[in-house]
Amino acid sequence: MNAPAASVSPSWRELLGPEHAGAAIVLAIGVLVGAVNIYLAASLLPTAVADIGGAGFYAWNMTIYLVAMVIATMLVSRLLGRAGNVGAYLLGFGVFLVGSLACAVSPVMPVLLAGRGVQGLGAGLLSGLGFAAVRAALPQRLWTRGNALMSAMYGVGNFVGPALGGLFAQFGGWRLAFVLMAVIAAVCGLLVPRVLPGGERGGPQAPVPVVSLLLVTAASAAVSVAGVLSGTAAMAAGIAVALLLVAAFVAHERRSELRVFPRATYRPGSPLKWLYLTLALLSFGVAVESFLPLFGQRLGGLAPVAAGLFGAAISVGWSATQLVSASAVKERTIGLLRIAGPLLLAFGLLVQGLMQRQDAPVWLVLCWVPVMFIAGAGIGLAYPHLSVAVMSSTQDPEEGGRAAAAIATVTSLSIAFGTAVAGALVNLGGESMLDSARYMLFGFAIVCAIGALTARAANRTSHSTPADHPS
Repeated sequence: MNAPAASVSPSWRELLGPEHAGAAIVLAIGVLVGAVNIYLAASLLPTAVADIGGAGFYAWNMTIYLVAMVIATMLVSRLLGRAGNVGAYLLGFGVFLVGSLACAVSPVMPVLLAGRGVQGLGAGLLSGLGFAAVRAALPQRLWTRGNALMSAMYGVGNFVGPALGGLFAQFGGWRLAFVLMAVIAAVCGLLVPRVLPGGERGGPQAPVPVVSLLLVTAASAAVSVAGVLSGTAAMAAGIAVALLLVAAFVAHERRSELRVFPRATYRPGSPLKWLYLTLALLSFGVAVESFLPLFGQRLGGLAPVAAGLFGAAISVGWSATQLVSASAVKERTIGLLRIAGPLLLAFGLLVQGLMQRQDAPVWLVLCWVPVMFIAGAGIGLAYPHLSVAVMSSTQDPEEGGRAAAAIATVTSLSIAFGTAVAGALVNLGGESMLDSARYMLFGFAIVCAIGALTARAANRTSHSTPADHPS
C-alpha cells in the first residue's frame, strides 16, 4: 500500500489556492450540476405540465434522467482514454448544455423527457469525471480533500435542486431554469482548457463492455420503473427483477475480460468490492429525502417550504461533515470513520423512526432536523475516505481511472435503488402515513447498518492485501 505523503493533512487553503482552485472548482461544478438536476425538474414539472401538458408522462422525468446518468458513468474511463481530461470534460459539458436547451425550448412533454435523457447523459459523464479526473488534476496528497469536495456536491445539489426549481416555478419561469443550467455548462466548458491538464489519450482502447452495459442499464430501468409503479407488489417485483439483473451483471463481469469495474473488484481478498458496497449502502440512505417532506407536511403540519428544508437536512449534514472529516490522516482513525459512518446513518434513521407521531407537537418536529443532520453526518464521515481508498487501490493508471469513475456509477445506481425501495416501503403503510414513515425509516436503518459490516471487511482486507500493481 502507498504510504501517506505526510502525517499532517493538507489544508483546504492548498486545494483552493491559486495552483489548484480552477481545476477543483470545475470538477466540483461538474458533479454539482448533475446532482442539482436530479431534483430540479421535479420542482419545475407541475408548472411545465400546466404549460405544455403531458401529465401522463409526469412520473418518467426522474426515471429517464437516472437511467441515462448511470449509463454515462460507465463510459467515463473509456472516454478519458480516448479524449483525455479536457476533451472528455468538453463533451460532458456540451452534452449537458444541449440537453438543457432542449428542455428549455420543449413544446410538448415527450421533447422535454428526451431533453432530460440527454441531460442525464451529460450529468453522468460529469459526475464520473469528477471522481476520475481527481487523480490527474490534483496531487495525491489532495485526493481526500478533492473527493470530499466532489461528494459534498451531491449533498449540496440535493438541497439546491428543489429550492432553485421551486423559485423558478413560483414565478412561472421554468424554461429559464434550464437556460441557467445551459449557461453554467457553457461557462465551465470555456474554463476547462485553461484549468485542467490534458491527460493521456490515444492509447490502446479496450472495446466497450456491451453486455455489462446492457445488464446495468436494464437493472437501472427496472428499479426506476418500480419507483413509479402503483402497488407494493408491483414495486417489489420490479425491485426483484432489478436485483436479479445486478446479480447477472456481477456474474458476467467475473468471467469477462471486458468490464465496467476494475479487475481487482472480483479478485478474492480484494477490498474493492467491500469499499463499493459500503459506498452503495451510504448512498442508498440518501433516498429517504424523497419522502421526508411528505412526512413533514402530513405528520408535523409543516408548510411546504419548511418541509422541503427539513427534507434537505440529511444532505446538509452529509456535505458539512465530510468537509471536516477529510482532515483525518491516521490510518486507524480513517478505518474507524469508515465503520462509524454507516452506524451513525442507521442510528439517525432509527431515532427518526421512533420520533414519528401523528400530529407531532412543535417541540418534537424541531428535533427532527438535527436528527436527520446527524444521519447525514454519517455519510460525510465515511464517504471521502472510502472514495480515496477506491482510487488508491491500484497503481495502474487505467485501472485506477476505471475504479474512480465507478464511484459515480455506484452512487447513482444506489440512489435509484433506494428511491424505489423507499416508495415500496411507503406504500406498505397503506392509508396510515405514520406506518409508512416508520416502515421506511426502520427499513432503511436496517439496510444502512449493514454498511458497518462491509466497511469492517474493507478495513480487514486492506490490511492484508497489498496494492495492485500494473501487469
